[in-house]
Amino acid sequence: MKIVICGSMKFSEEMLDLKLKLNSLGFNQVVVPRNTEKYAIKEKQFEVSSESVKNKIDHDLIREYYQEINSADAVLIANYDKNGVKNYVGGNSFLEAAFAHVLNKRLYFLNDIPEMSYSDEMKALQPIILNGDLNQIK
Repeated sequence: MKIVICGSMKFSEEMLDLKLKLNSLGFNQVVVPRNTEKYAIKEKQFEVSSESVKNKIDHDLIREYYQEINSADAVLIANYDKNGVKNYVGGNSFLEAAFAHVLNKRLYFLNDIPEMSYSDEMKALQPIILNGDLNQIK
């Protein structure tokens, strides 16, 4: 089973931890966003500012991750607290969750759906809420 992890690059360390935990549960094909390791160790050229529009366009990052999602069995949205929002899901992660929905992939949210301006849309995607329990992934 191939699982694609999506989340804010502010959560790069957490996404790498999720990958290790999923590997230990027997999921050997786990994908994280490009350069997650470099964000996690905070290399200067990979500060979160490199998530800029220019970077996304220059490296075609949205289309690249769409292809990963298209070839996956499941998508896991790593939603943690950020900017005062409990279980934050940013624009890119929401977009990737929608890709998973449209492609009929299993869609998991690590934590509950946040209260945001697009909460209703996230609920309409009908994700499986894990409440932090990766053992629920099937």
